[in-house]
Amino acid sequence: MKPVLRTSALLACLVPVCLTMAGCDMVVLDPSGDVAARQRDLLLISTWLMLLIIVPVMALVVWFAWRYRHNNKEAVYEPDWHHSMRLELVIWSAPLLIIICLGAITWLGTHLLDPYRKLDRLDKQRPITTETRELVVQVVALDWKWLFIYPQHGVASVNEFVVPADQPVSLRITASTVMNSFYVPELAGMIYAMPGMQTQLHGVLNKPLETQGFSANYSGAGFSGMKFAVRSVSPAEFDGWVAKTRESTESLTRARYLELAKPSERHPIAHFAKVDDRLFDYVLGNCVQEGRLCSHDMAAIDRRGGLGLASIRNVAYGPEGKYLTGMCTLPEPEPLNDVLMPSNRSPLLGAGLPHPRADRSPPLLAGAE
Repeated sequence: MKPVLRTSALLACLVPVCLTMAGCDMVVLDPSGDVAARQRDLLLISTWLMLLIIVPVMALVVWFAWRYRHNNKEAVYEPDWHHSMRLELVIWSAPLLIIICLGAITWLGTHLLDPYRKLDRLDKQRPITTETRELVVQVVALDWKWLFIYPQHGVASVNEFVVPADQPVSLRITASTVMNSFYVPELAGMIYAMPGMQTQLHGVLNKPLETQGFSANYSGAGFSGMKFAVRSVSPAEFDGWVAKTRESTESLTRARYLELAKPSERHPIAHFAKVDDRLFDYVLGNCVQEGRLCSHDMAAIDRRGGLGLASIRNVAYGPEGKYLTGMCTLPEPEPLNDVLMPSNRSPLLGAGLPHPRADRSPPLLAGAE
């Protein structure tokens, strides 16, 4: 009787907890973006499939405890019983089928919801067409705030992320110092922001809303306040927001960025009417400071043999010593083409998608053969 009583008491305690949680706004289970909704569906399907095993097992534990209790004289007592082919078939076949289903769903979801993969639809009823335009946003995780650069519009904002509803958004994400994690539950899953590296995230918000994004990776003292406002507005309202931002008196130059990058907690929303065209590339190369060698420059020098005998042609000597004669500049920026080509919606086959940067060759020193 004791196991049954413990189980009943546990269920009695869980019921009030579940009732109180019913009033919570569970954004993860009720998102406003198609990508986040598909991730939610994947989570729910996987949970229900696993419950097909967990619920019967838990129910049988209670039933066996009741059925074969000590004072039940009607239960059959078989101390020498050791094997049942039918029971073995159920025990092994049901979990195997569920694992096969989970594996297929996970494989498809991993590729279809790859954060680097451009969207193939706005929602279930509306696929991407040649008339669909994509909004590119460059995101920088600072200590402890978020910087959003809109290169197509030449403006930037701090701790405010505004996008048009029903327009695909392509996020290029990096960090200034330490690793962070960018997360807007209404939009899509979280993805890391790392210094010297660029990650990507594609998503869409399908209705106007005001919500909040935040950092999902501990990054120091001001981590708890590292949140930003997220607004999905109509195209006309977005154009109005851009026009209002352009009225700001501040410009985001390299020098202004260095001031902004200094650690600060709970930074207020700020807007910049103009942005240095190559600022994101400088941040990515860890060379925002004037005269600092960019990381891709260092890699190019090392590839040509470093500063030793192997790269003697890259070094010249003058009155003040030796200096480099061949230096690469910032890599050419990727064209901000906002036209989205319709994706191939045929079933995924083979090994999946190619590596997103497989077609990019490493930079070389300028003038190097």
